[in-house]
Amino acid sequence: MDLVPFDFASRRSPMPKGALRRALMAGIFGLMAVAPAQAATPQRQTKSVPRPFAVSASPAGNYLAALSAGAQRDTAAAATYFREVLRSDPRNPELIERAFVASLANGNMNDSFGLADRLVARDKNNGLAHLVLGVKAFKAKQFSNARGALAKSGTNRQRDITAILINAWSYVGSNDYKRALETVEQLRDPRFAGFRDYHAALIADLSKNSAEAGRRMKAAYEAEKQTLRVVDAYGRFLSRQGQYEEAKKVFRAYDEMVPRHPMVTAALATLEQNKPLPATVRNSQQGAAEVLYGLGAAGTRQGDELASVIYLRLSQYLDAENPLAIITLAGLYEQLKQNEIAIDIYESMPDSSPLRSNADIQIGLLLEALGRPEEAEKHLAAITVASPKDIEAFNALGNLQRTRKEFAKAAEAYTKVIELSPPNERSLWPIYYFRAISFERQKQWPKAEADFLKALELFPNQPLVLNYLGYSWVDQGIRLEEAFRMLQKAVELRPTDGYIVDSLGWAHYKLGRYDEALRELERAVELKPGDPTINDHLGDVYWKVGRRLEAGFQWNHARDLNPEPEDLPRILEKIKNGMPDDVKPAAAAEQPKNGG
Repeated sequence: MDLVPFDFASRRSPMPKGALRRALMAGIFGLMAVAPAQAATPQRQTKSVPRPFAVSASPAGNYLAALSAGAQRDTAAAATYFREVLRSDPRNPELIERAFVASLANGNMNDSFGLADRLVARDKNNGLAHLVLGVKAFKAKQFSNARGALAKSGTNRQRDITAILINAWSYVGSNDYKRALETVEQLRDPRFAGFRDYHAALIADLSKNSAEAGRRMKAAYEAEKQTLRVVDAYGRFLSRQGQYEEAKKVFRAYDEMVPRHPMVTAALATLEQNKPLPATVRNSQQGAAEVLYGLGAAGTRQGDELASVIYLRLSQYLDAENPLAIITLAGLYEQLKQNEIAIDIYESMPDSSPLRSNADIQIGLLLEALGRPEEAEKHLAAITVASPKDIEAFNALGNLQRTRKEFAKAAEAYTKVIELSPPNERSLWPIYYFRAISFERQKQWPKAEADFLKALELFPNQPLVLNYLGYSWVDQGIRLEEAFRMLQKAVELRPTDGYIVDSLGWAHYKLGRYDEALRELERAVELKPGDPTINDHLGDVYWKVGRRLEAGFQWNHARDLNPEPEDLPRILEKIKNGMPDDVKPAAAAEQPKNGG
């Protein structure tokens, strides 16, 4: 669905004067200025520790610092510096607009409202400012004022998706449900049919028109079966009609696509007790917030980051506890590498939400990304102690430990995931795969081999598993015919994966097929030129075919690419002395016929 409701980058106000004007013409509007917002209702001590910075006494210095911070994605600093620049030139319309967008993306709504008033006083066509003022009026239940502001927030298709739906919810606030549904019907573009039916269903449900709500909710569901919010709303509606079995079917269908989503698991647990689920939207303010959340979520899928941040911030202003809006906004900041802000947002998740544990897990992973490994592991381990049946927490802890090469600990965590999960569930294949890697790196090959085979039983022909197991067999000189077939299949499934192509080339090498090995390994190096193992392998085959200068070059290149510590001495030995001539192919007697 194409959702681009506003041209956020448009500028209609005059440019600033002098050097500042020339700098602004370089296009810094795209360097979004964002600073972390305080959670509306903090529930625990924050784990984010923002880096302190000081503003300059020089407006030009602050402005250059703002540009530099934006270029480095240091958005907290950028927001602060832009505000300082505005103080030095408070009537500059271009700086007002930048400070407005920074405050809005930051979630500083009071600042945004004041700056929006200043903007529309200078530029009556600033659609974003009118949208923000409309949302402010909506929350104050000044529904007529909200509609007046929204009427100026865009034109044509832009206004179709945003203003029409929020206007419809404003009529709900005025208890005019008939007018609300008529307003939704103004959204005629077939690309927005899902939004139209979904919001019409929510409005009809609030008006106690169950027949219309059911018809429209089913239509939205049929069009958006992979969208959790629609699935959740439809299941909740069915439960409140007493249709518990139908509601279970809706949630279970989603669970088959995305196993064990916390919201789905919690809903099914309630339905098993034949208890109804609360409605998704219970008043007009939540309805308008739902519009803005939907637009923000759609923008994240389309890569429109600034628009998504703004919509999600506005949605949170109207409904601060929407768990999906919190998760979506925090995830967006993760994508932007703004991990401190992401932690702040995750920490705002209500303790009562099924997504609270997910938020805590993400906080742990972000602590690791911020270079706080001890705190990260302690944080994740604490979740597993507090919630000893939390599968996702054990999975996250295992992944963290595996990336740190703490393979024994990782294997224990993955074992816990397997013990807590339904047996033979297909989604367990990566757990067996990662536990197999953890065992293999501990030189516990029988356990590793069993887990690789179990992963393939759950997901036949999974290329990553085929590659790792096939490569391991080849490297040990065992089960070569089967290994060769596995690697050929893996390459067939992932022909541009340099690691998998390398494995096939190494299999040829181990079998003494140096011409075939050369072909595959040269292709692997083209696909992954920065991998030390692949370059080392290519050096070996060059040596075997008599291209010894090139072999030395590849080994030197492998050395410079930071190989594993256990591999470095062997590479250095080959650089110094070459390879012994008496090294023969592995298990030649098992060599497969006709290419395996």
